Amino acid sequence: MADAIRGASAPRDETGRVLRTTIRREKLKRARKMKLLYLLFLIPLIQLIIFRYIPIYGLIIAFKDYRYNLGFWRSPWNNFEHFKILFESPFFGRIIRNTIIISLMRIGFGFPAPIILAILINEVRSTAFKRTVQSISYLPHFMSWVVLSGIIIELLSPQRGPVGYIYSLLGKPAPNLLINPQFFRPMLIVTGIWQGVGWGTIVYLAALSGIDPELYEAAAVDGANRFQMALRITLPSLVPVMTVLFILRLGQILNAGFDQIFNLYNPLVYDVADILDTAVYRIGIFNRKYDFATAMSLFKSAIGVSMIVVTNSIIKRFSDYGVW
Repeated sequence: MADAIRGASAPRDETGRVLRTTIRREKLKRARKMKLLYLLFLIPLIQLIIFRYIPIYGLIIAFKDYRYNLGFWRSPWNNFEHFKILFESPFFGRIIRNTIIISLMRIGFGFPAPIILAILINEVRSTAFKRTVQSISYLPHFMSWVVLSGIIIELLSPQRGPVGYIYSLLGKPAPNLLINPQFFRPMLIVTGIWQGVGWGTIVYLAALSGIDPELYEAAAVDGANRFQMALRITLPSLVPVMTVLFILRLGQILNAGFDQIFNLYNPLVYDVADILDTAVYRIGIFNRKYDFATAMSLFKSAIGVSMIVVTNSIIKRFSDYGVW
C-alpha cells in the first residue's frame, strides 16, 4: 500500500519540481530584461540605507551621557536619565500640547482639503481648465518654506503687505499678525493647506480614475444629479485610500510641521507655536545637547509607531481596510 502511494505521488512531485523550475527561469528572464530598472532602483535604495538606516545606530546616545572624546560606544550609560529629565521638565507639557493641537488642527482641516479639491477637479468638464487648476494648486508644493515664509511675511506685513494697506484705507493702525498668539495657529493651518493641498490631490485623482464609468451612467439613468453621484459613488470609492492615508497621518501626530513653524515663529508666539521639533533643534543644535535631543526624537518616533499600530488595529476591526 505504501509503495502504491509513493508511486502515485512521485509523478506529482516531479511535475511540481518542473513547474517551479519553469517559473524560476521565467522570473530570471524578466529580471534580466529589466536590469536597467533594477539599477535605477538601487539609487533610492542606497540613499535610504545611508540616510535612514545607518544613522539608527546613533540612537544609542539617547541612553548615554554623550561625550565627544569618547564617542558613541565608550560614553557612559545614564540609566534613562534624559527621559526622566524630559518628562519632569516644565516646558515638556507646553511643547507636547502645542504639537498635538497644531497636528490635530492640520488633520481636521487639512486632511479633507485635498479630498474636496480632487472631487471638484474630477467634476470639471473642461480639460484645459482642469489642468490649469491642477498646475496652480501644485506650484506651492515645489517651493521651500524659506521662500513661502518670505511671501507670507510680506503679505502680512503691517507696513508693506496688503493687510497693512487695507487697514490704512480704513484709517486704522495695522496689527502685526505674526506676533499675535491668537492668530498664529490659524495662519499655520491656512498656509499649510495652501502649500500642500494640490500635491495631496494626486493620490485621490489617481483613485478616481479607477472608478467604473458605468456606475455614473447607471446613476444618471436612475435620475441622480452630480452632487448625488459624488456623494454616493465618488466619495465611497475613495474610502480605501482615505483610510490608509489617515492611518499614516495619525502616525505623524507629533510631526506638526517643523519647516513651516521654524521659518515663521518668533519668541512672542512660543507659548502657542513651540513644538517638539523646534525644541529638539534648539536643544540639540544651539545648546549642543545631542544626547538629550536624541532622546526627545526617539520619544516622538515611538509615539508615531504606536499610533500607526493602534489606529490600524482599530480600523481593521470595523472594516476591511488598513495598512496591513
